[in-house]
Amino acid sequence: MDLGIRGKRALVCASSKGLGRGCAEALAEAGVDLVMNARGQEALEQAAQEIRDRFGVEVVTVACDVTTPEGQKQVIDAAQGVDILVTNAGGPPPGMWTDWNREDFIRALDANMLTPIALMKALVPGMIDRGWGRVVNITSQSVKSPIPALGLSNSARAGLTGYVAGTSRQVAPSGVNINNLLPGIHDTDRAASLDGGVSKKEGISVEEARARREATIPTRRYGTAAEFGATCAFMCSQHAGFMVGQNVLLDGGAGNQTM
Repeated sequence: MDLGIRGKRALVCASSKGLGRGCAEALAEAGVDLVMNARGQEALEQAAQEIRDRFGVEVVTVACDVTTPEGQKQVIDAAQGVDILVTNAGGPPPGMWTDWNREDFIRALDANMLTPIALMKALVPGMIDRGWGRVVNITSQSVKSPIPALGLSNSARAGLTGYVAGTSRQVAPSGVNINNLLPGIHDTDRAASLDGGVSKKEGISVEEARARREATIPTRRYGTAAEFGATCAFMCSQHAGFMVGQNVLLDGGAGNQTM
């Protein structure tokens, strides 16, 4: 399917690896030029060059921590005029509700709620002026089915979801569509970290921890960055113009709910 976005330009955050890279690759395959961001310069430059070589698109890199005011300025300056925004940031660490203090919550809010909002406020007005735009916020399955050990993530991402619910309907008349993409467990460093935590806590191998988690997923496997990216690219396409303020769950059926 031709997604109808060849020649558009996108900012994809945290895109040197994992789900962010999957999104960057899928958009590049559709002919979209990229602004790629990540904290690690070396991994970012390597990913960008591989995408240039494979898809022949223009790629600008911005190595910084986008959750800081300084990093946000760098990214926003480089991304002026983008048609597509994909926000993404790693989730805060797991724990018990008794573990977290105010500073922990502030860090989680900065990374997983306030940073996406800052990027939208900076870049969506230009999309409105041009009469077309797409925003996809990578959040989490926990928005629909909270995960007890991820209370920091549950809180921050739920806040972003509420913000998008209202904002998306305010900007839709201008041809700008904002939606959220909710990953379940995918085969990324984040999943490996979570499996490692279970392994250490329960005294089992990482392989056994992963097998246990896979057994709870109807597909009996983790998702891939490529299929996640393909879903993101569709949500950024010309064909998604009637999709507004939605929370698209991509979790292999792990969440047992109807909505």
